[in-house]
Amino acid sequence: MNRNIFIVLLIAFNIAIDQITKVIVRANIEIREVIELIGDKFILTNVYNKGAFLGMGSDMNPTLRTIFLLILPTIVLGYVIYYIIKTKELDRLSLIAFCCIIGGGIANVFDRIVFGKVTDFFFIDLGGVFKTGIFNVADLSVTTGMLLLLFSGIFNTKKGKGLETP
Repeated sequence: MNRNIFIVLLIAFNIAIDQITKVIVRANIEIREVIELIGDKFILTNVYNKGAFLGMGSDMNPTLRTIFLLILPTIVLGYVIYYIIKTKELDRLSLIAFCCIIGGGIANVFDRIVFGKVTDFFFIDLGGVFKTGIFNVADLSVTTGMLLLLFSGIFNTKKGKGLETP
């Protein structure tokens, strides 16, 4: 498959899955309604987030929120798209990681442009340290992409160690 088509399809897939889940949540779950899927360990709810990850920045004045949550992310996403299209040496795992990050980022920016806020709906509480804030599929895409990039960086560093010349 052509590399650029692969990039577009993977980004579009991430955006589509996120937007489909948000449409379903907005249509079927009332604001702040709690639906227990696995007891109180994994729930669905419907909240609107005017801020970024875990609501950070939701209390900023509207101008700063526009700059930091719309304009800046759009510029960064544009640059990352340019970077992955131009950088042909990226390994496949890094390319997939960047596409997940871009897709999730675009999906949340789209929500901020269209709705002025992002729809979040997943909550996980496995006890102890593993308790999330309320998040959505776009957040999951970005997080997965970041973890894949980290894994790819570690894997590629270990693989390349024996190839260094003094």
